[in-house]
Amino acid sequence: MKIGIVNDLPLAVEALRRALSLRLDHQVVWVARDGREAIEFCAAHTPDVVLMDLIMPNVDGVEATRQIMVHSPCAILVVTVDVGVHAGRVYEAMGAGALDAIDTPQLGSGEVQKTAAALLAKIDQIGGVIGDRVVPLRPPAAARGAVTENVPLVAIGASAGGPAALATLLAGLPVDFGAATVIIQHVDRAFAAGMAEWLSQVSTLPVRLAKAGDRPQAGVVLLAGTNDHLQLMSAGTLGYTVAPADTPYRPSVDVFFHSVVQHWRGRAVGVLLTGMGRDGAHGLKAMRAKGFYTIAQDEATSAVYGMPKMAAALNAAVAILPLSGIANALVRTL
Repeated sequence: MKIGIVNDLPLAVEALRRALSLRLDHQVVWVARDGREAIEFCAAHTPDVVLMDLIMPNVDGVEATRQIMVHSPCAILVVTVDVGVHAGRVYEAMGAGALDAIDTPQLGSGEVQKTAAALLAKIDQIGGVIGDRVVPLRPPAAARGAVTENVPLVAIGASAGGPAALATLLAGLPVDFGAATVIIQHVDRAFAAGMAEWLSQVSTLPVRLAKAGDRPQAGVVLLAGTNDHLQLMSAGTLGYTVAPADTPYRPSVDVFFHSVVQHWRGRAVGVLLTGMGRDGAHGLKAMRAKGFYTIAQDEATSAVYGMPKMAAALNAAVAILPLSGIANALVRTL
């Protein structure tokens, strides 16, 4: 893969170079010292993946991500010192279109290979996403004794650009919104709890991580909280599954949407927001075929028009709406 590095610290750049050198299939095509250079270099030579620092002079990583996704869109992985400390900026960068985040590898005796493994695994995962590899998903086993749900369900999928889109959508829902809401956002388990807390600050409804055994509840937003796939079980409760293990999308929107088709017996709405790749498009189509109302975000308001674009191509969405109109559509529909 062709990789661009954006970091103003020479030691960090060297650590990244050493980590990437462990794989012959990765090539560093340029190194930018700040966000301004990164924007220029991406326009001149767009790489497969950009490793983006957050704290830099002139233009920081958040603004650089925003500009790159507008003018020279490509996969962006935030790589910075202590992502936990900079969680707020991580969510901003993901809202602008970054796919994920990870700590910068460390230099030192034996440390590069140890900390490089996680970075290389993230790059491999992103490679699966940008390669648009289709992984067949086996629908959950047929429901046995599934109960009829009286509470309507809103199933939402999002990826790159999702945090900001989710914040806007949730802020637009009324405090008495009577549906149960479950969100599948492509995010590492290390950031899921912080994202739930961050979304709670802007949402009119409480947001918390979904736990195995939880049941979707009216007026509560549940966020998938692990790298395993969240799914609806036949008894109407939620659970996590490792399978399919080879999909690059974790947690997978398609897995959850298909489980809703199999096991939800009440009213439901599927919503597919901004994101890179195609995860969720086939699941949204299955929801529409089942008779559920389905919505895809439009191109103009998507930070990354990948997942909703595929949904539109498959005719999976009953409605294609700007982000600002989705909350009102949910209220009207439910």
